[in-house]
Amino acid sequence: MTTGLSRPTAPARPRPDPGGGAPRRGSGTVRRDAVERRMARTGWLYTAPSLLVIGGVTIFPIVFSLVLSFSQVRITYDGFAIDALTFGNYVALLSSSDWYYALGFTVFYTVVTVAVEVVLGTMAALVMERLGAGRGWIMALLLIPWSMITVVSAQLWAYMYNSSYGVITWAVEAVTGSTPLILGQPAPAIGAMMVADIWKTTPFVAIIVLAGLVMLPRDVYEAAEVDGANAWTTFWRVTLPQLRSTIAVAVLFRILQAFGVFDLPFVLTGGGPGIATQSLAVMGYKVLFQDLNIGPGAAVATTTGLLVAGACLLFLKAFKAQVGKEEVA
Repeated sequence: MTTGLSRPTAPARPRPDPGGGAPRRGSGTVRRDAVERRMARTGWLYTAPSLLVIGGVTIFPIVFSLVLSFSQVRITYDGFAIDALTFGNYVALLSSSDWYYALGFTVFYTVVTVAVEVVLGTMAALVMERLGAGRGWIMALLLIPWSMITVVSAQLWAYMYNSSYGVITWAVEAVTGSTPLILGQPAPAIGAMMVADIWKTTPFVAIIVLAGLVMLPRDVYEAAEVDGANAWTTFWRVTLPQLRSTIAVAVLFRILQAFGVFDLPFVLTGGGPGIATQSLAVMGYKVLFQDLNIGPGAAVATTTGLLVAGACLLFLKAFKAQVGKEEVA
């Protein structure tokens, strides 16, 4: 019995090359490849000026600083001269107790300030996420410290910490009955500098975490509510796991900024009292521009950059390992 409908014909298979070699490319394919190569060359031609500028202002200073860190540099009347290449700058650096103290202080300062800012910033973001019409006003108020230039905010905090007329000194004196030297003693000076940094940078973390919060899917929260989860369980089991990538970005940015802190201690304490608040960046500045030891100063800058890069790579590796472990589980 026939239906009167003709069967669809299968597409013809390409015949194998009797010679056994690669299939021949048509003239259209060859023409398309030529056009793509010409477009690629045109693209490199247009981007070459910007790449040269980026290389000049970014890559060249890094390479030049690396060369200086391995050089014995002598100050001359018209600048400086490189006498020889040497490892002496790094040997002197690794035998310097001031460098070890600056390294320990920078690591301690970075860990404490970033941890506190992440906790406070996440709490502020959770509050702002639940606000309605007032969220914009609260965000604008939070951005005031973050938008302030660090030199200006450091000077403001120096006024408040001043032992003669500072409002914070007056408040502590009213409570304890004695006049504190906040910036004149090591431990209070370190704490005062951390407070100034946390006040300025916590809004940055809060804005990033809030951006991640508003992007979370609502159906997950509805499912948690149906399952009877309370607010605490919902935060730890639903919100925080989904915010890990957002918080990781905030932590990464803050590590980069906190480890290279310079303007805040330079204006607020000058690295003092003594070297109590001297970070690696401040030490590099003093060695390089005040003592005019160009080679050791470049060695401080190079080791600081390598330590920051290593810390960020370790953090990202640990974060990826944690995410991969959870996906497998």
